[in-house]
Amino acid sequence: MKPVAVDAMGGDKAPGEIVAGARQASEAHGVPVVLFGAPDAVAAAEPGGLEVVPCAEVIEMHDDPGVSVRRKKDASVLRAAEAVRDGRASAMVSAGNTGGAMASALLRIGRIRGVHRPAIATPIPVPGSLPTVLLDAGANAECQPAWLVQFAQLGAVYARVRYGIEEPRVGLLSVGEEATKGTGLVKEVHALLAEPAWRERSGGSFVGNVEGRDVMTGEVDVVVTDGFTGNIVLKTLEGGMRFIERALLDAMTSTEELRAAFEVLWPAVLPLVTDLDPDSYGGAMLLGVDGVCIISHGSSSATAIVNALDVAREMVAGDLVGALRSAVSA
Repeated sequence: MKPVAVDAMGGDKAPGEIVAGARQASEAHGVPVVLFGAPDAVAAAEPGGLEVVPCAEVIEMHDDPGVSVRRKKDASVLRAAEAVRDGRASAMVSAGNTGGAMASALLRIGRIRGVHRPAIATPIPVPGSLPTVLLDAGANAECQPAWLVQFAQLGAVYARVRYGIEEPRVGLLSVGEEATKGTGLVKEVHALLAEPAWRERSGGSFVGNVEGRDVMTGEVDVVVTDGFTGNIVLKTLEGGMRFIERALLDAMTSTEELRAAFEVLWPAVLPLVTDLDPDSYGGAMLLGVDGVCIISHGSSSATAIVNALDVAREMVAGDLVGALRSAVSA
């Protein structure tokens, strides 16, 4: 397998945590990695024996993505995307500016032929079950019906390749389960997804409208929505889970008696905490570009980067892009 190109300068904790995760994935998991970033900064993070491609520029979190990818030709994330385009890398991983990573992948790697718009597919944890794939989680704020129908197709293929779900159950996010509920866009998309032809093209099963409360249940495998709504759902869930975690920790450590009970309960609670931790999933997949592109959370730790690189290797080995090409061409 060709190495995975890692944007070493992307993310709130770059390059330290990014390089540490890349080194761990290489040494402990055998994932081939090449780092892209400022040589001195990457060297200070101790990359070990990993190859470092020098880059003089960084697309910062506050930068405008469209302007930056045109002006910063030597940006680390742009160079990582070029490595995938040129066949020097099998995939790319970035925890930096989401728009910058998307724009870099689009401009340098390009879209799969027939894809209207790429979508960000984010795994949402479901304790005791496989994650729910939510898309679009932020790539396209305003969408046309045909785009959402294709997102459903891409999401079904992704769920099948990554999680081994033979016939993924696909739901359309709305304000009610009835087909008559939702905006005009939702109603139109519902009618299109309900057609037998969509099932034949995607290999998925449309279960109808689902509501926000269904996202973290085992009732659906893929939830489709526009990028504006999807990003709000994602950030709301992240904030809610953090609040509950903090509230429980504060409550369970407020007295000596509760602290003693917490020490007993913690081993049983730890698996749930791990399931709900975004770092456990590595990041979101940009579906629709002609290469494996993983966009990790901006606050990704070394653990998140290790998991992102593991997913990248699995998706390359499972030929996710080839499966997406076949589905779209059909």
